[in-house]
Amino acid sequence: MSAEAILQGINEKAAGVGPIGKTLKMQLDDHIVFIDGTGDSNVVSQDDNEADCTISTTMDTFKSLASGDLNPMMAVMSGKVKIKGDMGVAMKLQSLL
Repeated sequence: MSAEAILQGINEKAAGVGPIGKTLKMQLDDHIVFIDGTGDSNVVSQDDNEADCTISTTMDTFKSLASGDLNPMMAVMSGKVKIKGDMGVAMKLQSLL
């Protein structure tokens, strides 16, 4: 799964759910996925903007989370995923995976 495939998949899911109400940035290795859910819909981009919540992890860990092979809570507890900012926004990410 490439960064482009991840971006496209999140974009497709984001279009099908209501706006998350805040901004979320995912730092996946050297790649950025920015979700702006403050408007009428979720807008997904690769902009490196400030966000209400920033989630940092590796591409491999993200793939394991997306496929369901890795439990999100265990990933955070083990340090594989780092969350900075509004934890409530991080919880909304699951609807976009």
